[in-house]
Amino acid sequence: MRYKQWVHIVLSRTSGTPMYEQIVAQIQQAIWSGELPAGASLPSLRRLARDLEVSLITTTRAYNDLAAAGLIANQAGRGSFVLPQDEGETRRRFLARLDAQLDDAVATARLAGIDLSEFHERSGQRWTATNKK
Repeated sequence: MRYKQWVHIVLSRTSGTPMYEQIVAQIQQAIWSGELPAGASLPSLRRLARDLEVSLITTTRAYNDLAAAGLIANQAGRGSFVLPQDEGETRRRFLARLDAQLDDAVATARLAGIDLSEFHERSGQRWTATNKK
C-alpha cells in the first residue's frame, strides 16, 4: 500500500516467511535507506492490517519487533514514529547484509567453477549496470 510519506509493502503468502517478518524487513529497509526518515509517522496498526489484509496480531508483532530493534517508537494515543538512526550503525547493518549476500554469491560462483577474476569482472558489470538504472 502507498501512504503519503510511506513505503510500498509487498507480501508473499507463498514464500514461507511469516507475514510479520516480511513487514519488518521492508520497513527496516526503508528506514535504513532513508526512504522513511526520522520522525515519519507509520500507519496505525489497524489501518496497516486492513490495507495489507493481515491480522491485527501480525501488524502488532511487526511494530513491536521494530520498536525492540530501536527503529520505531510506539506512543500510546499518538501512533508509531521512525526514530533517528545512527549513521555508523546503519552502515554496519548494510555491510553485514552485504557480507551475507557476498557469501552466497561466492558460494554460488565456486559451485559454478567461476574463478576470482571472472567473479570480479561480473560483479563490476553488475555494479555498472545497476548504476545506469
